[in-house]
Amino acid sequence: MDDKIIDVVDEDLKKQIEDEIKGMTFTKNFRSPTAEEWYVFLPNYKDPVTGGAPGKTIIHYNLYDTKHIFINTTIIFDDPALHKNELHRLVYAISDEIVNRLVGYADTLLSVHSGENSYNAEYRQ
Repeated sequence: MDDKIIDVVDEDLKKQIEDEIKGMTFTKNFRSPTAEEWYVFLPNYKDPVTGGAPGKTIIHYNLYDTKHIFINTTIIFDDPALHKNELHRLVYAISDEIVNRLVGYADTLLSVHSGENSYNAEYRQ
């Protein structure tokens, strides 16, 4: 018997993921010659202090060690709603899309800071 993969993400969460990714926008700020800072805006989430971008992405390019080149990417979500465990799939999907849009397919070490949904990942070509 063939194993079947069943997608258990509920339809409401799928729609929410699609809506957030479709409405996601960025503002870029240069931090240094080897790093960039991006503010991530999402349609339904906000920074609780400023009311602005609920997320920030810092991309640091390792230009000095050319033997093993990795891009270090840190994503920080400030909206407490994105810290709740039930939104782990949403945070993961948004973070994955941020890496795909801003870093592309380069070798990347990712660190996501989002309360209970924090995690580390490695993207390799």
